Amino acid sequence: MKTTDTASTGVEDAPGSPAGPGLTLGKTVESAPAKGSRGEGATLNVFSHGMLILWAVMVVMPLLWAVMTSFKTDRAIFTSPWSLPDKLHFENWSRAWTEAHMSDYFLNTLLVVGGSLVGTLLFGSMAAYVLARFDFPGNRFIYFLFIGGMSFPIILALVPLFYVMQNMALLNTLHGLVLVYIAYSLPFTVFFLTAFFRTLPTSVAEAAFVDGASHTRTFFQVMLPMAKPGLISVGIFNFLGQWNQYLLPTVLNTEPEKKVLSQGLVQLAVSQGYKGDWSGLFAGLVMAMLPVLAAYVIFQRQVVAGLTAGAVK
Repeated sequence: MKTTDTASTGVEDAPGSPAGPGLTLGKTVESAPAKGSRGEGATLNVFSHGMLILWAVMVVMPLLWAVMTSFKTDRAIFTSPWSLPDKLHFENWSRAWTEAHMSDYFLNTLLVVGGSLVGTLLFGSMAAYVLARFDFPGNRFIYFLFIGGMSFPIILALVPLFYVMQNMALLNTLHGLVLVYIAYSLPFTVFFLTAFFRTLPTSVAEAAFVDGASHTRTFFQVMLPMAKPGLISVGIFNFLGQWNQYLLPTVLNTEPEKKVLSQGLVQLAVSQGYKGDWSGLFAGLVMAMLPVLAAYVIFQRQVVAGLTAGAVK
């Protein structure tokens, strides 16, 4: 008499099964995803999106309000601060550009920030390349000196820096301010680019050396183009810091015709007294804000690419 051991299989064959009596087909039973985990994921997704929307509103609304206020009259700013302007008062912008000398401050800022940005990227990339690619006595010591410069408060160096600039006849000069900005921005630039150069492949540089290229040519024609995402990222950060710098030019640059944009905005607010040209002040504020926003909007993809480079090889 033939018996079927259903205990060993755990599943009885249905009548008419092609596998015959006593045999089980190899079937995989997939468990349905838990409803609780799906609900928790949806809740977390809604919460994260809500926080992002709230953060975007908190950031964008003041910017839009400042732009809107720059086209209002002084009376409309105080009587209806949240309403749209009755018409676009472009005379606020022209008054801030000419009478408040924002054009001069804007030009001085472009010269100082442009020169310091080029110098910072040039010297910072050269120092970072050497520290990242070559082993020599004192390499780590020099690297940590740059790291220490990032933690040194600039306010502690203002008094000796003032006398150094005065003794070198660089006080109240735009090129002196360029040199100070370069020295101020080098620690972070070297720290950022050193880590970036370490992620670049060494085989390309070795191939250039085999072809007879010198160290200088290899750096400028091979390694520097490969480091373009990192240069753009650190350049944006330096541009933001140098464009908004106020403490250094206030101490080292006191002549009115050589003031930069941050000093000009403060001068515009102080010189009003009880008159209160608020529309012109908001117009000057938007003028100082637009280049920063434009730079970030244009290079936002390069900034993200530079920050994430080397994370995945």
